[in-house]
Amino acid sequence: MHHLGYSGLPFEEQRAAFLAIIAADPLLDETLARVRELALPDWLVVSGALYNSVWNHLTGKPPGYGIKDVDLFYFDDADLSYEAEDAVIRRAVEHFAGMALPVEVRNQARVHLWYPVKFGQECPRYASASESVSYFASKTHAVGVRYGADGALELVAPFGLDDLFSFRITPNRVLDNQRTHEAKGRRAREYWPEVSVVPW
Repeated sequence: MHHLGYSGLPFEEQRAAFLAIIAADPLLDETLARVRELALPDWLVVSGALYNSVWNHLTGKPPGYGIKDVDLFYFDDADLSYEAEDAVIRRAVEHFAGMALPVEVRNQARVHLWYPVKFGQECPRYASASESVSYFASKTHAVGVRYGADGALELVAPFGLDDLFSFRITPNRVLDNQRTHEAKGRRAREYWPEVSVVPW
């Protein structure tokens, strides 16, 4: 299939293709199984490991190509202290030891506390792991998956999947994230020259 074979298809067809590609990827399959065992509240595997794996599949690259790590979000507003999140991060380091890709764990209930210091601007106080995905710098990257109660993979994609399947990195201007959008675009083009970057 041509790498743009799913571009422009109805969302339900793209959704089925996306989940089938993710489920068949050996690295993601193992990672998601391990994440489920960790049993964090409102967890979601998001971003690069997902859309990069789809691009690898569609361009004939091996699993894991160009992927730095796996981003794992969870949401727990019962304790917003640094210490509480740090304890989860340390538990995760042990839990994911020996995995092919490192797993970066972040409590989305705490983002509004450190974001202004790191990025010099406010960000909203999120109400769930899913909500935070809609604030990513690029709409293309706003994807997440988790296992539902029925054991099936669920997709979170607030902007749909057409940008992803069109190899098009499209800005999400809800926050002033121009630098992040451009940096991620440059990096993506180094690994997947098929990618186009829509200017901010």
